[in-house]
Amino acid sequence: MIQCNVIKASYDYGVKKLLFVGTATAYPECCPQPIKEEYLLTGPLDSTNEAYAIAKIAGTKMCQYFDEQYGTNFVSMVPNNLYGPNDNFDLNTAHVIPALIRKFHTAKVTGADHVEVWGSGNQRREFLYVDDFADVSLFLMNQYDSSEPINVGTGEDVSIKELVETIEKIVGYEGNIVFDTTKPDGALRRLLDVSKLNALGWKYKVDLETGLKMTYEAFLKHLEKNL
Repeated sequence: MIQCNVIKASYDYGVKKLLFVGTATAYPECCPQPIKEEYLLTGPLDSTNEAYAIAKIAGTKMCQYFDEQYGTNFVSMVPNNLYGPNDNFDLNTAHVIPALIRKFHTAKVTGADHVEVWGSGNQRREFLYVDDFADVSLFLMNQYDSSEPINVGTGEDVSIKELVETIEKIVGYEGNIVFDTTKPDGALRRLLDVSKLNALGWKYKVDLETGLKMTYEAFLKHLEKNL
């Protein structure tokens, strides 16, 4: 409801350009990899993200239809998973990277003998550092004027198992990792085709390990301030 009100108000008040942030979960659960923009609405969604995905699809299509009917310049980007400093590290609501950082740090300081991770660890995901996301947002505002959605990401993915092992190393945890296979994996793979974005001249700068190190450092500073 918020996005629809903002898009409508942008039209009513003559906003020259609007950048709408969609989501990679809007793509079908089972579609060819890497995922091209034209795969939107070509199959059933991942049931674990369906409500969120439908809302984002509605915003993306609303921008597209306003462009077609009213000649607006409402651009839609489709980013993959974002992470970085100032993320939400609350284990009840956090996404995968901040949740794992919090889990491993807590296990390290409490001396826990294992860390439990949801799923098999075999699913693959793509992650974009928040500063790169900010940079590409400005880039698209200056360089992209199409009504067609455009994918935003690194064009590279990693298994959750590999991600977990990297975070374990960065945090310095030395216990065991237990994958809870009774919990859902979600889509087996979600990698975006970013050739359209790369052809415009933009490519990410922060690699995953560097980004994870900066995120953990920011998390530690946050803990220090709140002691």
